[in-house]
Amino acid sequence: MEIKPIEGRQETLCIKVPKVYDWVTRQVDVPLQAFTGEKGLKQLNFNGKYLDPCAELDGMGALSINCIVTDSAGHPVDPLKHGSILCTEIPQTHGRQEVEITLPDGEVVTLQKVKVLKKGYFVVQVTNAAGTVVYTSAPQHFAVAEKFFLCAPEGTYLQCEITDFECDAHLICDKDDKGDSEFQQIDVSINMCQNIQMEALVKLEITADFCQPRQELPFECPPHHVPPQCPEIFPS
Repeated sequence: MEIKPIEGRQETLCIKVPKVYDWVTRQVDVPLQAFTGEKGLKQLNFNGKYLDPCAELDGMGALSINCIVTDSAGHPVDPLKHGSILCTEIPQTHGRQEVEITLPDGEVVTLQKVKVLKKGYFVVQVTNAAGTVVYTSAPQHFAVAEKFFLCAPEGTYLQCEITDFECDAHLICDKDDKGDSEFQQIDVSINMCQNIQMEALVKLEITADFCQPRQELPFECPPHHVPPQCPEIFPS
């Protein structure tokens, strides 16, 4: 059945929507995390024990190492999904400080200093040449704080979105006096891209038409397919 538009239904409406006061994008590099020597192995706590992944080099050949974003319990999460990485504003004792910024054209504007904290967890996994995960570390915490100069008057709130995320790990092994491989260091680098917006809920008066549902596309069941027979042999 054809859906007919509702005539004469354009009205002046009051709607409540988030207004964007400022919006910037930035790449952030988390300070390098280095796990060194015995202390590093204890902190990584592979498989819940004090284990040296470099020992696998002597018996299983090449190793590969991966960094995986997780929750606090070590369960893998999608870093781009909202809430997987905490991104929140750091409260300031006297509120957001106002700062005068000179634009390229010489105009001076007043902005607010906004401090933003991002933090989350990751695990390090070591895989042998056969593709089997032989070691998984305990969840490790990371955090980074930044400051932004934004149009962020009182009443606005931070809206943060992680749009890209990379976590890389590098395993360094060395030889002991007996020629056996032993752990020296694991370095973990984390980089991410982010959208930082300052928003506030506002009420707007607009004149608009009411939306109408689209016409549903026709759907037909496919014909029943009968497999071909072999008349040469059956039925005879």
